[in-house]
Amino acid sequence: MLSPVSGDFLDQADPYRRELMAHCYRMLGSVHDAEDLVQETYLRAWRGYDRFEGRSSLRTWLYRIATSACLTALEGRSRRPMPTGLGGSSDPGDELIDQGEVPWLEPIPDRMTDPASVVGSRESLRLALVAALQHLPPRQRAVLVLRDVIQWRAAEVADAVGITTAAANSILQRARAQLARVRPAEDTVTEPADAEQRALLDRYAAAMERKDIATIVELCTDDVVWEMPPFGNWYLGPEAVGQHLALRCPGKAGDLRLLPIEANGQPGLATYLRGPDGRFHAFNLQVFTITSAGISHVGTFLDVALFAKFELPESLPADHEPAT
Repeated sequence: MLSPVSGDFLDQADPYRRELMAHCYRMLGSVHDAEDLVQETYLRAWRGYDRFEGRSSLRTWLYRIATSACLTALEGRSRRPMPTGLGGSSDPGDELIDQGEVPWLEPIPDRMTDPASVVGSRESLRLALVAALQHLPPRQRAVLVLRDVIQWRAAEVADAVGITTAAANSILQRARAQLARVRPAEDTVTEPADAEQRALLDRYAAAMERKDIATIVELCTDDVVWEMPPFGNWYLGPEAVGQHLALRCPGKAGDLRLLPIEANGQPGLATYLRGPDGRFHAFNLQVFTITSAGISHVGTFLDVALFAKFELPESLPADHEPAT
């Protein structure tokens, strides 16, 4: 049974859970790790709640605890990249290289963060930006997120990170400069209206289910990027993407089923592949960047453990209707 203090803490703190999830995800690049760190944040805060003196808001206090927990968790860890962050584009004819040992960036379902309302807006959760943040050392990452996303004052950031205000300002300048060097241009594009995006993805889903590679390529921009962790290979341009799909996309027409998802404030699709039993089994998750010219980026994640985070079934029945 909860004590009155425990009950009061949960009532006061629970409304901040989604934005703290977004904060930990920006810091860590992993939905699994972010979930663990939010739990740790609430446990630490609950244990110390009777000593909370209210000198700052409860929200600020929770962010300080979460930031400290994230910085501790990041000690000695490698950053979580996307394949584009590791080297040049690949030839579609090359064998796929499974780099399962790399701690890859993961997508996060919108239901866990509510991008439309969390502090920093949905743009601050986009895959491209979170991938760029992973290039920053942990303390630079924390300072930049707290200043430029959460919009804290320099003194508040310094207090949270345990440094002077002057040091916080210096770190922020270095972090902004580094982010500008690694942040892709696609992260600043203006997207078409949601209805237009959904219509385009409906066409894409139907083409994938028909294995209509020509239509898929037609829907992509001239500089489209296709990447698919845990494979280190990635492709630049519609021709390379089309060749990859022709050579590597498994199954034949009718062997795929796709369901819409929302991740990182972006549209996406969950892909299921027909198995020997006739059912369609979890295969990958795709997250899209869409511009007025078409699909400019496809992040394809083959870790089927992510399906549970998106509350998706492990399989679909053999008679599941196609998108067409």
